[in-house]
Amino acid sequence: MPAADVDCEDLFPSPEPLTELPFPPITKSHILNCSFNSWYSSYRRFTPKARLIPLSSSFLDYLRADGIVLPSEDDINQRASNESDSDTFSYPVSPASSETGDEEPDPSAAWLDIHQKVKDTIAELDGSVVPKLNWSAPKDATWISATNSMECSTPNDIYLLLKSSDFINHDLEHAFDDCESDSGDDAQSSDDLADPTESESAHPARELRNIPYHLVLRKTIPSMTTSLEFRCFVRARRLLCICQRDLNHYSFLDTLSTTLLKLIQQFFQSSLQKSFRDDSFVFDVYVPPPHGKVWLIDINPWAPRTDPLLFSWLEILEMNAGDQVGAFNDQENTDGDNETDDDVSEEYTFEPEFRLVKRDDPEAYGFSTPQYSAHKLPKDVVDASADGGTGLRDFMGQWREILARQKSEEDAED
Repeated sequence: MPAADVDCEDLFPSPEPLTELPFPPITKSHILNCSFNSWYSSYRRFTPKARLIPLSSSFLDYLRADGIVLPSEDDINQRASNESDSDTFSYPVSPASSETGDEEPDPSAAWLDIHQKVKDTIAELDGSVVPKLNWSAPKDATWISATNSMECSTPNDIYLLLKSSDFINHDLEHAFDDCESDSGDDAQSSDDLADPTESESAHPARELRNIPYHLVLRKTIPSMTTSLEFRCFVRARRLLCICQRDLNHYSFLDTLSTTLLKLIQQFFQSSLQKSFRDDSFVFDVYVPPPHGKVWLIDINPWAPRTDPLLFSWLEILEMNAGDQVGAFNDQENTDGDNETDDDVSEEYTFEPEFRLVKRDDPEAYGFSTPQYSAHKLPKDVVDASADGGTGLRDFMGQWREILARQKSEEDAED
């Protein structure tokens, strides 16, 4: 009997193309578990020195408000004393308003206690700190800083970075984007909807208001070099892969790679593998010379919002940890007669892939490319700068004319 013709495509149909990354559900509790204030107390012994300042609703309103108005540099204790002596608070005059004689309200009047704590913390941490909120640091706003870095020596240095950062705005407005409710949240939402005067769209805003926001001030480490910072990806409590955070080529890392990989893996196994609240997460570490200790810098959500850097998320999600059984035997069992299954599981661990920027990689030539450049300046400013100094002067002149016209219109309305 002649064999029937069989179309191979019928036997082995082509897989459907992916329309989204195959992430497991991302819950709000996982996002909160990765918040600095949630994990810092558990891991502070191997985290750089930091102080946390709980933030009030008035300070958060200040961060969310449009425009950048900074408090007076006058001594806060004197201003607080003046306020207690009189119902009329004496506000400072900003440089812009001094020309017209108008006074601008001091934004710190509603959160003088936080302003004082910030000043005291800077002094406590030797006069220089690096700020962040619960999840993000304002790395994208260093262009506006006088030092072109995140190092801050005054409260206003901190406020300027926070208010200029898209990353900080994401923490404030989009912390729960693309998240699913945890078990029990639906019932709570039903109770909340019992108020007929409140729209359903108001619930996300209320959830954000309930987040315990903190300002994190870390002591500046002058000798810290980004070439020794690494991002580590954990799935189901297995360390899958590690890569550089600084996307430039450093030849000395090639010779250190074996040592760094072993140190980071040992740190994970002893400090994070069994203790962190979630099974999957991403953590950042710093391994300073002489490369004998690993410092925990941050813990990030296992979510698309976390930058996979030298990997792609699809690549990470499709990694088979079973193929990475290992080369490291950190605790050799010298008594084979007493070896147990537990001993074997500890002895043969997963060896993560350790990916560095190679000399011939496109990323190796990023020294001249400013990081986070997409977040730095409005397009109008970029276009004006392309014409050199003349273009920027013309742009500033037009901007002053616009402000003067708006001021005239406001005065006319009054």
